Amino acid sequence: QVQLVESGGGLVQAGGTRRLSCAASGSIFSINAMRWYRQAPGKQREWLAAITSGGSTNYADSVKGRFTISRDNAKNTVYLQMNGLRPEDAAVYYCNAGVKLVSRAIIGAWGQGAQVGVAS
Repeated sequence: QVQLVESGGGLVQAGGTRRLSCAASGSIFSINAMRWYRQAPGKQREWLAAITSGGSTNYADSVKGRFTISRDNAKNTVYLQMNGLRPEDAAVYYCNAGVKLVSRAIIGAWGQGAQVGVAS
């Protein structure tokens, strides 16, 4: 019904930048909040940032001041601009969205994940 496809993952040097994108498609009526999470090997999935449909944002302390979440409602796409990357930021990054379908059902959708590596 809804697919979230992430892109932009890869290997970056410590201190570098990376921009992740997550595009939603399918039987979408509207998208509410969109979020980014990450999961490092052997660790629990960690919430990073959220953005409402109106553009209000919120961040985890671990990324505040370094990462920026944004969205393009016309493209049903959310972005995560990551600056000042550290080795501990290496993880699989997932996007999540609260989606109201054309049927008016509301679901939570997840992307497949994008691997980000940070070389020290």
